[in-house]
Amino acid sequence: MRIGIDLGGTKTEFLAMGPGGADLWRKRVPTARDHDGTVRMIAELVREAETATGAPGSVGLAIPGSETAAGTIKNANSTWLIGKPLRADLRAALGREIRLANDANCFALSEASDGAAAGAGVVFGVITGTGVGGGIVVDGKVLVGAHGIGGEWGHIPLPAMTDAERADSRACYCGKRDCLETWVAGPFVEREFARLTGRALPLADIAASDGMEERATVTRLIDRLARGMATMVNILDPDVIVLGGGVSNIARLYDDLPPLVETYGFTLGGPPKIVKNRHGDSSGVRGAAWLWPA
Repeated sequence: MRIGIDLGGTKTEFLAMGPGGADLWRKRVPTARDHDGTVRMIAELVREAETATGAPGSVGLAIPGSETAAGTIKNANSTWLIGKPLRADLRAALGREIRLANDANCFALSEASDGAAAGAGVVFGVITGTGVGGGIVVDGKVLVGAHGIGGEWGHIPLPAMTDAERADSRACYCGKRDCLETWVAGPFVEREFARLTGRALPLADIAASDGMEERATVTRLIDRLARGMATMVNILDPDVIVLGGGVSNIARLYDDLPPLVETYGFTLGGPPKIVKNRHGDSSGVRGAAWLWPA
């Protein structure tokens, strides 16, 4: 049995997964807001899962950040984890090895294991919602990278910026400017729409409307996504790109993105395969469980 944990900023989900990816037990609880409380919470729920299923399990953890070479957490929006040896403390609390990965990497691994990209050799998993993240899976294994930031395409600069975009240069929380995230994440798209139209709408409503201004907003979003995606395709040439997050619910993406990415890419010879995720919000916790092989 594999136990997957998706450690979110406000909620944490636990999944006991059986052979073939079957759900055996699942629970969601509020996330503890301190490091020691997080360790206790995870240890208690792992034991609860094993009691409920009557079997011990491997433990994989998806986190909103990454791990340094020294074994401490960095880049986490759950700031109480930063600088803490989360994996080591969990190993001590549970008496076993723990596998840990960024939540976007777990999303990609889930979809590559038994999701929308099952069986593909190279998978690029994209999460675009309130932020922008990504993960890369090659032959069933997550490509983490030397510094734990493999696939973090949200912090490449928006490619081929237009004059209008350069005039609207945007600061990113990471300290740089014009990161892709500041152009395609949902809140930024909504902010731009409100500035241009004088109307405040959530992205889902913008995407669902046939209004001229709404369609123009989605067209700009797709074009910017395509420019960033083409950069990644030139480097990875993935077999499948899987989209997740709130932006993935925009139906136009799956018709409009592939030919645009081909146009912006380097002599691809055909549009890339871009698909919607299969497991939705469960991809993180399922990917965490899949960090352990059968």
